[in-house]
Amino acid sequence: MPIIGENLPNFTLPCVSAHGETEAALADFAGKTLILFFYPRDDTPGCTRESIEFTENLETFTAANSVILGVSKDSVESHAKFIAKFDLKVGLLSDAGSDFCEQLSVWKEKTNFGKKYMGIERTTVIVDGSGVIRHLWRDVKVDGHVDAVLAAVQAL
Repeated sequence: MPIIGENLPNFTLPCVSAHGETEAALADFAGKTLILFFYPRDDTPGCTRESIEFTENLETFTAANSVILGVSKDSVESHAKFIAKFDLKVGLLSDAGSDFCEQLSVWKEKTNFGKKYMGIERTTVIVDGSGVIRHLWRDVKVDGHVDAVLAAVQAL
């Protein structure tokens, strides 16, 4: 489980953006504040709202020397469709094997209508330019969350 003040585990994952597909690694963001928002699934109501809100505030985050990336287990193809459908400007990492999600303890047993299943707990992590975790939100509620993340980034 990640702890504020510790280093974020290294990662290299496929990254989809409006510009196409690349790979993204922690080292790519040295010197920048990295915001990772883990979300359960592409094109679902809460995940769509969160992704759109981050997109709408992207210029302000960029002005604060920050990069925003969404993370889910969805495939590269799913991410590409999600980005195109909602004109998202944030990059989306595909953790199809859930290795990174498991390292950060966001892959959890969940319950919906009495049925238990494994899924991603909506979580946001802010990592400074040295790779150190500075803020961590678990079990995120979408309403007001982007504003809270922006305030935390601007306070760094």
